[in-house]
Amino acid sequence: MHILRRSILCAGLFSLASCSQDISDLQTFIAQQKSAHVGSVKPIPQFKPYESFSYSAGDLRDPFVATIDLEDDDTTKTSLLNPDSTRPREPLEVFPLDTLSMVGILEQNDQLWGLIKDPQNIVHRVQVGHYMGQSEGRILEINETAIYLVEIVPDGIGGYIERDASIAIGGN
Repeated sequence: MHILRRSILCAGLFSLASCSQDISDLQTFIAQQKSAHVGSVKPIPQFKPYESFSYSAGDLRDPFVATIDLEDDDTTKTSLLNPDSTRPREPLEVFPLDTLSMVGILEQNDQLWGLIKDPQNIVHRVQVGHYMGQSEGRILEINETAIYLVEIVPDGIGGYIERDASIAIGGN
């Protein structure tokens, strides 16, 4: 027991002796950091005062309400523009219009033909009145630079509208 007390006393003295080393360099560093310039805080930005706004378009039509009232219309949806489901489909109607490209024209017996290349690199001859594209695109005009057509597309409220489209030579 006596040996245990002495060893504890020796360990305590040893630990006290190890803590008493010179710390003047640490104290110097702390003093330098305290005396160094700490920086400045930017002032709070000045905000513009609130300006009230008077909405003057309150009496205009609501853009989120349909302008066509189909219930009050005397015509029925069947009398409106519709795609012809009984018409036989032509080969270029299986491809979206943006995947077709015009590669040239051909004049044969006073008839002007447009040359259309499909995504499978097959060239087709088309004339005014032919159809192409997946939206009932009927060809209206063919010239040296483009093929003009009109498509029948959904209008978003249950009917259909006509939309002009074209395919320029060399483009998709």
